[in-house]
Amino acid sequence: MQRVLIINGPNLNLLGVREPEIYGNRSMEDYIDELRDLFLDVEIDYFQSNHEGEIIDRLHADGFDNSLEGIILNAGAYTHTSLAIADAISAIERPVIEVHISNIHSREEIRHRSMISGVCKGVIAGFGLDSYRLAVEALI
Repeated sequence: MQRVLIINGPNLNLLGVREPEIYGNRSMEDYIDELRDLFLDVEIDYFQSNHEGEIIDRLHADGFDNSLEGIILNAGAYTHTSLAIADAISAIERPVIEVHISNIHSREEIRHRSMISGVCKGVIAGFGLDSYRLAVEALI
């Protein structure tokens, strides 16, 4: 069975509540269940943290696991600020796909620059929660 890890960063625990006009009104937990139903032959692990160091620790812990197809990372606001997360992605062996629910290029200028895009296999943004499905398909 193929395995994929989804890591969500800060404030993404508030999906379904936080700014529904941007992020929609579904919780990530509900969407993960939908993904698992859609990809029955893929084990989808999920981790969310509001803490940069915990995200880095998880990248380190799973980034060398050959049983993992890859990692889908929505680093939230850390996308635009964290050289440390970029360095962690560079250091690991498994591919990472950067994902964003909204189109970061149609938002505030500070969100147009990603510190992690250059070290990721690819970037998917602007398709709502469906961005995660597209990333799973890209990895498998």
